[in-house]
Amino acid sequence: MSVQPATQEIITELEAALSRIGVDANAWKGNEPVSTPVTGETIFSTLTHTAKDVDAAITRAAEAFIQWRDVPAPVRGALIKRWGELLTEYKDDLAVVVGAEVGKITSEARGEVQEMIDICDLAVGQSRQLFGKTIPSERPGHRLAETWHPLGVVGIISAFNFPVAVYAWNTALALVAGDTVVWKPAETGRLSAVATDALLARAVREVGAPAGIHQLVLADRVAGQALVEDPRVALVSATGSVRMGREIAPLIAARFGRALLELGGNNAAIVAPSADQDLALRGIVFAAAGTAGQRCTTLRRLIVHESLADALVDRIAAAYKTLSIGDPRTEGTLVGPLVNKKSFDAQQAALAQAVAEGGTVVYGGDRVLADVHPDAYYVQPAVVRMPAQSAVVQEETFAPILYVLTYKTLDEAIALQNGVPQGLSSAIFTNDQAEAEIFLSARGSDCGIANVNIGTSGAEIGGAFGGEKETGGGRESGADSWKAYMRQATNTVNFSGQLPLAQGVKFL
Repeated sequence: MSVQPATQEIITELEAALSRIGVDANAWKGNEPVSTPVTGETIFSTLTHTAKDVDAAITRAAEAFIQWRDVPAPVRGALIKRWGELLTEYKDDLAVVVGAEVGKITSEARGEVQEMIDICDLAVGQSRQLFGKTIPSERPGHRLAETWHPLGVVGIISAFNFPVAVYAWNTALALVAGDTVVWKPAETGRLSAVATDALLARAVREVGAPAGIHQLVLADRVAGQALVEDPRVALVSATGSVRMGREIAPLIAARFGRALLELGGNNAAIVAPSADQDLALRGIVFAAAGTAGQRCTTLRRLIVHESLADALVDRIAAAYKTLSIGDPRTEGTLVGPLVNKKSFDAQQAALAQAVAEGGTVVYGGDRVLADVHPDAYYVQPAVVRMPAQSAVVQEETFAPILYVLTYKTLDEAIALQNGVPQGLSSAIFTNDQAEAEIFLSARGSDCGIANVNIGTSGAEIGGAFGGEKETGGGRESGADSWKAYMRQATNTVNFSGQLPLAQGVKFL
């Protein structure tokens, strides 16, 4: 079947990148089509693993864990160091795969791979700092200690919008902690997963680590449920929608497994009267339109002081008109495609609901380039003035829609910011120190991420990433996130030669 010239270019670039990375493409071929959001056409077809295959992968990971848990943590860190080196060497090639499969602009695709490199650096350092505490005992001649041990098999379920970075966040720390991993990537991120797994496999071979410590399963939802329900999987780290979290959390809890959930984000930024308007404008536009609105930290609600709203909205609309929309591989493109038609339909439905609830579309929302790529979905980022915190504003739509609300007092703005079910990322633009401190205090933002004079989107791996409420409560990356992948034990050592009991209890 013939394809557009642009699609053939993508296929050629993709095959070359996979070959350089060391992927045996034939080993992964099957009947499940992989399309590119850039043109909407098929670029590859992969195999699909069954529930039986998932079971076998978990078995291999569980068996490898018995050996891997006894490897000294700094030696485990050497594996992650080598993986990071390979990711650095093949950064551009992996970015090509991510861009082809997800539709990210080149700089963002490379930035995602850089996140993987950064978390490897963090994890290598952590491999020598998985320490507990020595605790004073109330009994003479006794010592209390906190120790941490490998947890077991970690199941990782990742989403399409960050097809490789989130896997690395979990895997680098899990492997350093002594766990083994089984990865189910998004069905729209399978080639990125294959390429990433190939680089980790090479690192495993080169340092002599057990081959079974990482497993990749290209599975649908039914087969992926086996990963969620299997009691051998000690921790399930899942990134996706709130709906997905509601489905899998009870299944994990029913078997008393652990869950690390990164779910929906309906992120807001407050713009105060004292804000640097130029700085705020730049932060807003990237956070709202970057990645075509398909980040969990995308800015979706803008809460502006009523004295600034009209002028700021006009400036945002003017900036949106200058954004280049198109092929993400082209230099200068800032907004690539939505991942598929489902995302486009969701955007259009949300805009229609916003208008029905009294909103006014100031700019954007239209599909573009349909004549060039009839099977791809490029859209103008939209700005919508809303009269109040209506029903549509309560929901996260994974597309570039920015709802603008106004406020009179800071308390009112914070109430609007917190008045949604999600609690991932938040921001305030202000040059008033008191306002900034209030926003960051217990009476301020209720989100896991709270920023001052920077947008909601873009996180560094040195800080914990995650949110509250319907966002799930999990934390990934950051200085002490390794604890999620380990089990804690309290040890008491009696060297007194006597047997005094705690709390002064007398017995015998």
